[in-house]
Amino acid sequence: MFSPNQYGRIGCGVGLTGIAPLPSEKPILRLEDILDNIDRIQRYTKDLDFDHFLLDTQCHDAVERCLLRISEAAKKLEGMVDLILPDQPWVQIRAVGNVLRHDYDEVDPTTIWQIVTTHLPPLKRAVETALSKLRSDEPGAQ
Repeated sequence: MFSPNQYGRIGCGVGLTGIAPLPSEKPILRLEDILDNIDRIQRYTKDLDFDHFLLDTQCHDAVERCLLRISEAAKKLEGMVDLILPDQPWVQIRAVGNVLRHDYDEVDPTTIWQIVTTHLPPLKRAVETALSKLRSDEPGAQ
């Protein structure tokens, strides 16, 4: 199958080094990633109730993938995002990715649905506010 020696990090052309990722030098891009994936989740789940979400495995899989991306972006912003948006549960957001990656067979759809319906809307508002502030603080911003 796929081996790190043959493909490095598949898709990005970077070899595996065993070095932990450094916080992102691009906080605006990472926050945009979070916002984009929240928007995708909201598009995918629009007009769905929990029962229909459970039946739609393609939607369920897509939502989990977006949650993984949100978690990864939060991980790359570690430390920085805690200062920019201290009122958000970043430890839990990062932890969701670990569960989806490593304990995928124990993921509770009820918890995923609760994240989608209860936790993502306030995260989205907070990220939008932070992005607006960061963009206005950029050199050359009006």
